[in-house]
Amino acid sequence: MRAYKKIFLGVWCVLIGFLIFACLIADKYTVPVMMYHNVADSAVFREDTVSLANFERQLKFLVSRGYNVITLQELVDGIKSGRKFKHNCVAITFDDGMKNNFTAAYPLLKKYNFTANFFISPGTVGDQNSMTWDDVQTMRANGMTFGSHGMIQAYLPSVSTQEKTYEIYESKRILEEKLKEQIYFYAYPVGGFNDEAIAMLKQAGYSAAFTTNRGTDRLNKDIFEINRIRFGDKDQSSLVLTAKLSGYYNLFRKLKKSH
Repeated sequence: MRAYKKIFLGVWCVLIGFLIFACLIADKYTVPVMMYHNVADSAVFREDTVSLANFERQLKFLVSRGYNVITLQELVDGIKSGRKFKHNCVAITFDDGMKNNFTAAYPLLKKYNFTANFFISPGTVGDQNSMTWDDVQTMRANGMTFGSHGMIQAYLPSVSTQEKTYEIYESKRILEEKLKEQIYFYAYPVGGFNDEAIAMLKQAGYSAAFTTNRGTDRLNKDIFEINRIRFGDKDQSSLVLTAKLSGYYNLFRKLKKSH
C-alpha cells in the first residue's frame, strides 16, 4: 500500500511540475522558421544537405500534423502587430539559391501546395550549380517568394563599410530590377550581423532580416535578428521533428554571438 502511495504521489508531482513548466513557457511560443540549403542525394553526410526522400518525409510530416505554412510577410507583419499565432504555423526558407532548390525542392513544395522563401545572391545566379533567372521567375510565378542573401554572400561582420553597402544595397537593387517587385527580407550569410549591418538594412528599405541561431533574442521579437532552425538528414524521427517545430525550440538551444 505504501509503495502504491509513493507511486501515486510521484505521478502527481510529475504532473504538477509539468503544468507549472507549461505555464511558464506558454507565452514564449515563436513560429518556427525552417532553414534549408541543398536538397540532394549525397554519398557523404553534409550538414547543409537533406536528401530528396528526407525532405519529402519532412513535408509529409507538416501535412500529417496539420501545419499551416505561412509567408515571411505574414510572419513579420504578425510579429510587428503582436499577433498571437496559432501553434501550428511554420515558415520555410532556403539559402544560397542552389540549382537543386529548383529541380528538387520546388516540385515537392508544389506537390504539397506549400510556399517557401528563397534567399538568393544576384552575383551567383546563373553560376554552375546555381539557379538561373528563368528558374527564379518560374518559381515566383508559382507562389514562391524571394529575398536577398547579399551579392556574393559576404560575411557582413568581417567586411568593410563599402563592402557591406555593396552586399546590402546592390543585391536589393538587382533583385528588384529582375523580379519587378520590392525586396523586403535579407538573410545574413552564415548568420553573422552587427549594428552597422542592421542600420544599413533599415536605411536600404528592408523590413526584416533572418539569422541562424545567433544573437540574444530567443523569442524573435527583434525582426532584424529572426532565428531560424536548420533541417537536414539528421531530422528524421517524429520526436525530433516535433521538438524542432514545437515553437519552443529556441528556448533550449544554444545561441551564438552575432559576430
